[in-house]
Amino acid sequence: MQDNGVIVGVRVSHDRASVDQLETAATDSQRHAVESLLARPGVEEALALQTCNRTEGYVVAPDHETGLDALSLFTRDIPDDVVVTMDHEESLRHLLRVAAGLESIVLGEDQILGQLRDAYEDSRGVGGVGPLLEDGVTKAIHVGERARDETRINEGVVSLASAAVRLVDRECSLDGETALVVGAGEMGQLAAKALSTRVDRVIVANRTVPHAEHVAETIDADASAVALDAAEAAVEEARIVVTATGSNDHVFDAETFAGAGETYVVDIAQPRDVPAGADGVPGVTVYDLDALESVTEETRAQRRRAAEAVERLVDEEFDHLLTQYKRKRADRVISAMYESAEQVKAAELNTAMAGADFDEDQREVVESMADAIVSQLLAAPTRSLRDAAEEDDWTTIQTALELFDPDFGPESGEPPAAIEDMAIEDIPEGMREEIPPAVLEQLADD
Repeated sequence: MQDNGVIVGVRVSHDRASVDQLETAATDSQRHAVESLLARPGVEEALALQTCNRTEGYVVAPDHETGLDALSLFTRDIPDDVVVTMDHEESLRHLLRVAAGLESIVLGEDQILGQLRDAYEDSRGVGGVGPLLEDGVTKAIHVGERARDETRINEGVVSLASAAVRLVDRECSLDGETALVVGAGEMGQLAAKALSTRVDRVIVANRTVPHAEHVAETIDADASAVALDAAEAAVEEARIVVTATGSNDHVFDAETFAGAGETYVVDIAQPRDVPAGADGVPGVTVYDLDALESVTEETRAQRRRAAEAVERLVDEEFDHLLTQYKRKRADRVISAMYESAEQVKAAELNTAMAGADFDEDQREVVESMADAIVSQLLAAPTRSLRDAAEEDDWTTIQTALELFDPDFGPESGEPPAAIEDMAIEDIPEGMREEIPPAVLEQLADD
């Protein structure tokens, strides 16, 4: 059955992968990825999470190997040392950490929580969410919300790119302006995202144009990509320039900015992309790393302290999630046990009623007595099964499933002794007082 499967996950993310490898791992869309995973043998549920910094896939399969085979959709062209595979519990814990912002480039950033919600809705839309992923992903979203509501992990400016936007925003209004981002690496991506919420248009320049196009496609703004050698011409269109390449030489000359008018340049490259003389060009203001670091250090420390609280929150909620899964497994067995007992009870009641002349009140009493007997007999096994689930005693759970299969009944073997086989002394004394004398006499005669 589906709830007997395990979650298997793989991830290709910014901490190990290059931009090229992230692009290779990504599929056309999250929905298409889920549909492809569901078509794989043995896959019952599936989820895909794709952002510019990560591609992750999760499936529910009968076993770990079947799940990994299906997830080759994301990993077949990626070096092994870049791919992280995750078993059931690792997948769940990682989802909680992702939603809480602990796995993001910018610790505690908010965007990932919305991206996980989108991934969940995309999967649900094509039938990819079942019992296991439903509980896991909704728990992750809950953890992400708690992390931001109960701690300060998402407060303040922590990335150099965010600090750059904050500094420029203090000097001039960015509404309706154009920004130029030079470099499509990690810092360039962050700068483009930060600017996309403040300006009307973003131009991304990079030596490799497809990388610039990738960044442009991931931001919520009017964005375009150009080659690096077109960056000088783009300066004339931009009010703010953020440059973050990995070049060993200056990308711009001071003269590049001579006719640009009022321009704010943020150079977060190391070594610098912009020569020191550019700051002397009329109308041009240049911020370097030293100016930005002072803005970010205080809130970085604040978020690190908050992250410790979030780590404890993740541990707490992870334990609750595992307990929730265990209880559901036990409840499935308990449900099967009660269904089996109900089948036997119904059959035996029909037999007893057919041979007795009971009025309606008497029938209700006998049926209530049968219900009470079933409940009392199954109370102790119910407690034992829940204890077994809490203690990971899956041998006991499996044995109970075999013993109390829902199909168990008169046709599959001899039923246990039921009403007509009981002696009157088998009925609990506390219940006898509620049974009419005529019914007791009938039972005694039988």
